[in-house]
Amino acid sequence: MTGEEKRARYAELRTEIAAVVAGETSRTARFATASCLLSEAFKPRFFWTGFYEVDPHKPSELVVGPYQGTMGCLRIPFGRGVCGAAAAWLETQLVADVHAFADHIACDARTNSEIVVPVLDASGALAAVLDVDSEQHDAFDEIDREGLEAICRDILTV
Repeated sequence: MTGEEKRARYAELRTEIAAVVAGETSRTARFATASCLLSEAFKPRFFWTGFYEVDPHKPSELVVGPYQGTMGCLRIPFGRGVCGAAAAWLETQLVADVHAFADHIACDARTNSEIVVPVLDASGALAAVLDVDSEQHDAFDEIDREGLEAICRDILTV
């Protein structure tokens, strides 16, 4: 897939996800829909696609939410691993080689690269992170970052 084809696919997905979740009040339904559509659109490069939500009872921890793929880690503390870094610093983490990432949490040893995008609610508070893993090294680029960040900006606000 060329860069332009990938940009176009992300634009289509952004529109499709927004249309499907418009008016939906359940975060679970919104996250499940996005996980499914993203996973299907970018198989097999997207090996694991899902959300870790901020636990309202333990606000410094992420808990696994809707996802597509093999079993994910159940809980991730803020600041730990790629997901925890995205949650703690509210910045997308694009990691070409997870084995070189300090404090990486290996939920599945087949993962070699990862991108994690913070998801903010309508008030601007962190609600979750979108985590996408790949068996390929260096599977994600700036086009993925831009596309996933746009979808994550919309997922709880449309």
